[in-house]
Amino acid sequence: MTVQPTIAAVADRHIGPRGNDAELMLKQLGYDSLDALVDSAVPADIRQSAPLALPAARSEAEVLADLRALAAKNVTAVQMIGQGYYDTITPPVIRRNIVENPAWYTAYTPYQPEISQGRLEALLNFQTMVEDLTGLPIANASLLDEATAAAEAVLLMRRSNKAHAEGRTVLDADLLPQTIAVVKGRAKALGFEVQAADLSAGLLEGDISGIVLQQPGVSGRVYGHAGTIAAGKERGAMGTVAADLLALTLITPPGEQGADIAVGNSQRFGVPLFFGGPPAAYMAVRKGLERSLPARLVGVSKDSAGTPAYRLALQTREQHIRREKATSNICTAQALLAVCASMYAVYHGPEGLKAIAQKVNADARTLAAVLAGAGFELVSDTFFDTLTVKVPGRAEGITAAAEARGVNLRAIDADHVGISTGEGTTAGHLALVAEAFGAAATAEEAAAKVAAAGPAAGFGLGTDLQRTTSYLQHPVFHSHRSETQMLRYLRRLADRDLALGRTMIPLGSCTMKLNATAEMESITWPEFASIHPFAPKHQTAGWRELIADLEARLSEITGYAGVSIQPNAGSQGEYAGLLAIRDYHLSRGDDQRDVCLIPASAHGTNAAPAVLAGRQVVVVATPADGTIDHADLAAKIGANRDRLSAIMITYPSSHGVYDADVRQVCDAVHAAGGQVYIDGANLNALVGLAQPGRFGGDVSHLNLHKTFCIPHGGGGPGVGPVAVAEHLVPFLPGNAAVAADEGKGIPVSASEFGSAGVLPISWAYVAMMGAEGLTSATRNALLAANYVASRLNEHFPVLYTGQAGLVAHECILDLRELTAATGVTAGDVAKRLIDYGFHASTLAFPVAGTLMVEPTESGDLGELERFIDAMISIKGEIDQVAGGDFTVEESPLRLAPHTAAAAISSSWGRKYSREQAVFPLPSLKMDKYFAPVGRIDGTAGDRNLICSCPPPEAFEN
Repeated sequence: MTVQPTIAAVADRHIGPRGNDAELMLKQLGYDSLDALVDSAVPADIRQSAPLALPAARSEAEVLADLRALAAKNVTAVQMIGQGYYDTITPPVIRRNIVENPAWYTAYTPYQPEISQGRLEALLNFQTMVEDLTGLPIANASLLDEATAAAEAVLLMRRSNKAHAEGRTVLDADLLPQTIAVVKGRAKALGFEVQAADLSAGLLEGDISGIVLQQPGVSGRVYGHAGTIAAGKERGAMGTVAADLLALTLITPPGEQGADIAVGNSQRFGVPLFFGGPPAAYMAVRKGLERSLPARLVGVSKDSAGTPAYRLALQTREQHIRREKATSNICTAQALLAVCASMYAVYHGPEGLKAIAQKVNADARTLAAVLAGAGFELVSDTFFDTLTVKVPGRAEGITAAAEARGVNLRAIDADHVGISTGEGTTAGHLALVAEAFGAAATAEEAAAKVAAAGPAAGFGLGTDLQRTTSYLQHPVFHSHRSETQMLRYLRRLADRDLALGRTMIPLGSCTMKLNATAEMESITWPEFASIHPFAPKHQTAGWRELIADLEARLSEITGYAGVSIQPNAGSQGEYAGLLAIRDYHLSRGDDQRDVCLIPASAHGTNAAPAVLAGRQVVVVATPADGTIDHADLAAKIGANRDRLSAIMITYPSSHGVYDADVRQVCDAVHAAGGQVYIDGANLNALVGLAQPGRFGGDVSHLNLHKTFCIPHGGGGPGVGPVAVAEHLVPFLPGNAAVAADEGKGIPVSASEFGSAGVLPISWAYVAMMGAEGLTSATRNALLAANYVASRLNEHFPVLYTGQAGLVAHECILDLRELTAATGVTAGDVAKRLIDYGFHASTLAFPVAGTLMVEPTESGDLGELERFIDAMISIKGEIDQVAGGDFTVEESPLRLAPHTAAAAISSSWGRKYSREQAVFPLPSLKMDKYFAPVGRIDGTAGDRNLICSCPPPEAFEN
């Protein structure tokens, strides 16, 4: 008999404390109820007066049924629209064992590399794949989408090409339309000139900073770019090529054509369409540009035993470290999708990828022959997968006829139709297209013509661009052909990592909480995953209903008038919000308002989007108690009153407290004509208790990958919706794929709904929790954070507290005095926690020498106590250093983490026992996690940058 779970059970499964756990935790804090704790912690003047007006909570079964009903409203079709999004086949072994596997999707960004060796190897495979296919020596570990990757390339060219930094950026008119729109939007915010032109006709006159070309073009045309790039270099311009990775198995790569930079996405490598995202974009660069490369770069160093080990290289490029000096606002990447794409290449290998590309090209050539035989003219005789067919006045009729046959084509304008073949295209699909064009009178005749035509000569790539160099020669791309081999490889890598499926990850500022299976279940359903972002609107009714409903629920939760879920990362949401403020001021004639105030206590990502939105950052001081310095705020407002655009504040602050003066700060900025941006990174401490749109905010971004349960995926995907007050609604992001999206602001992502594919996760979470469940989650997050702070304060002082000595959803443990007395650093504690089976808390942010802890509402009392026991045990080891039992250099803290190989070594020779090293608590003996490598030397890796797969012999010893 199946027992229907009660609605209350859904929230109960999400929230950790149960039974009398909350009572015991409240007793530790001196409160008799959660209400009393919340009333003491949260300032009364920001509290909302009524419960959230959300639909009643639904059970897991009901929500899954609701999602089935929404999915059924989408029309699955043969997707031959192209324009940057293509039919692909995700190998089931990859879908099941990566996308649907919590060992992969619940991992955090690999800032602690010793416990991230599995996903770092997978990302290094991705980099190697991109480097080989593009013919460029350095690639990053993924960007957000192709359009924003191209925008990043434009900025990279401008800052690297100092002699021509003020010159125009020229875009080939054959670029994807959404790429042109996003690049122009980025240029508009920063005030530099961009021009689109047909570069096959030659370069434009005047000073040029850089050029961006497409290979193949959106029209399908394939031609050599070497001459254009060379001509640009003669005039001092750098060159970027946006390239299709699958096509590059057959086409001369950008690096061999002289490009400085290549960008694009890896969606064709087994990543579903997902209604526009998430894909994993890439950037590869020539030698000399690696230290300017945005986003993350995986490199190879060595551990304490000399074993090669992976880690993130050149981490000072991370935007939250560079702050107002940042050159990019990339924070979240698309790590999970990059892993999928890399494993697609590992599974198929170079021969398999080439065979898929040849099949895609052969299908396009076959269709070209059939259509040409019926009298249709192609715009180009050279193409990889995409045909642009001239159909004077008939485009609408032909695409409608194709749709009636279950095939989506692209109506470019009234006179042209675009067709793109893909990995899943069949001869039957080609016959349906031939029918729609009227190239055959019957289905049987169309099938016969397709069969007879074959991949006819006279069409295709041409001989001058055919690739002659090898790629993917590393053994990893030749060793996992059977499903058994692939399954074991994926399992082996996953076992090297420490993800949320194995242990609590108490990361302050990052909210690593339960990503429920029922929330995850629907994202790979074909009715959601196989929908093209540019499919006709009437085919995507289910998607649009889900998105509109999620936006409405987020509006209610935040107290704002409108929400756009287009930004595909938190940093992009910040950027979109600042653009909305910028455009609002411009609409009122306040062109001079360009100063953005950012308190030192704000979230670390804030400054970079402000710079990229063309704002001048002015930092507001933070006194010793962690609040905003009101005297300095008044001085900064006074000095910039006429230029004040906005203030960016994080609430609760990144110091983990509810500042009681937030309304006062908002009022002061509004009085000077500025807007208030409230960073929603810590919204999980507000949901159901207070609404930023009601206590002074004009705009906020949210992190669906934090507060609303989209998992971190080892560093992405993320979604960063932007929520705005009524007067800013007209400036929400527009649709990059629409030539002029009237009444909307600058687009920030390639597709209208960004990383739509993961939105059902957050929709399901909100639907299952309901108003009461969401509010309970917030209250329990406060309880857990204050319980941990209270239990650990005597061992590691809590740096900042707010009202009644309480914290919000996270606390900062101050190790600076211990470090001064013993030499033990916060980094030592982070590495030692690995031996206890924990991912470290957030290290050195927002204050150097500290650890920021966020247990979240999902941590049960047993798990919280396990973490507390580990920290107290570590404090005991620090006391051993202070007492002279061993020096810090000889201590288990400095020599952590301890690998299995080190523990069984015949030459131990350390000042502490093997048991203290690997079993510092008795509870670890039953279920022990061993880090696969010892402490990694990041500095050595940065000095000797290796960013592609090392040869197997590197690991022999």
